[in-house]
Amino acid sequence: MRIGIDGIPLATPKTGIGHYTFELARSLAQIAPEDEFEIVAPVPIETGTRTANPPNLFTVQAPTGVLRRRWWTIGLPLYVSENRLRLFHGTNYNVPLWQRCPTIVTIHDLSLLLHSDTHRADLVKRARRRLPTMTRVATHIITDSHSVKKEICEHLNVRPEKITSVPLAPRRSFQPIGLDQSRDVRRRLGVEDEFILFVGTVEPRKNLRALVSAFDELLQTTELLPQLVVAGQKGWLTDELFAHIEQSAIAKRILFTGYVTDEDLAALYSSCRVSVYPSLYEGFGLPILEAMACGAPVITSRIPVIMEIASGAARLVDPTDIRELTEALIEMLTDRSARQHFAASGARRAAEYTWNRTAHDTLQVYREILGRSVARASGRQ
Repeated sequence: MRIGIDGIPLATPKTGIGHYTFELARSLAQIAPEDEFEIVAPVPIETGTRTANPPNLFTVQAPTGVLRRRWWTIGLPLYVSENRLRLFHGTNYNVPLWQRCPTIVTIHDLSLLLHSDTHRADLVKRARRRLPTMTRVATHIITDSHSVKKEICEHLNVRPEKITSVPLAPRRSFQPIGLDQSRDVRRRLGVEDEFILFVGTVEPRKNLRALVSAFDELLQTTELLPQLVVAGQKGWLTDELFAHIEQSAIAKRILFTGYVTDEDLAALYSSCRVSVYPSLYEGFGLPILEAMACGAPVITSRIPVIMEIASGAARLVDPTDIRELTEALIEMLTDRSARQHFAASGARRAAEYTWNRTAHDTLQVYREILGRSVARASGRQ
């Protein structure tokens, strides 16, 4: 069968959804060599060298004209019809509005609806209009976690049987890195030997303000002097955070690296004292598993989705409790046995998640949906 996959998340440097799109497409092509998979977009996309991709995985920049520029309403439906795609998977909340084949939409989280104050107003407005439409027109919905599935049922009034939860996985590049190699990376980035690591886009939902406050308290109340390293590109609504840091006495102990490659991230995860992810809300929380896969002990939030994913393999805290977060940081920096415990349990937990598993579960959804479609078509004849 010929499957189309939304390539728009690959039109810019890959972040979470871009990585999801590429890893899923590549793994699907590997486990289903008899099928063809097209990553399609109306703009140039990048998936790496052709020799690194399976021969049944293709990237397509679809032609656009005056009408086809309206991609989701006209351009993509026409492409699906002309190229006889059996199914289209929208990996970033969108599917064609004009249905020419069965469609799957991945809804990674409901942050724009449930935590609207942490996003730009225009994006919130668009999500409130578009998300209910996508859940209605899509043939089936995939979520990254059971927690988000429950939220969609509750807040968007979707039947549970229309949603399948398929967990993600850390990318293959996230493995423990030797000290010599990680030292070279740290020196190049300006990272000290003893550091606390946060990885993710700098935006309000990630709760960096709380981490900075806990870090400040740690420096004021102990003799510990680690560096706080924030690895990730600057997002939105960050003025208050940066103003707070600039006015504090700890600014010189915080390093913002900006966007970091997977190879450099693996080196940072492998050599940090602890990886901290105090997010207020997540759809899955891939940086947690990435850190675990590299052998880092993890401190993260005691919220439903992370409890589902981490399952006892991380030190959990209330992300709104600065004192509890500070105490967890002190524990991880001073208690070697605690670090070893969470590093070992985290590595075991991360090993349970693979892109092969994600692809198998997703392919099963494809085949079930296509089977129903054929059955319905036969019933009409």
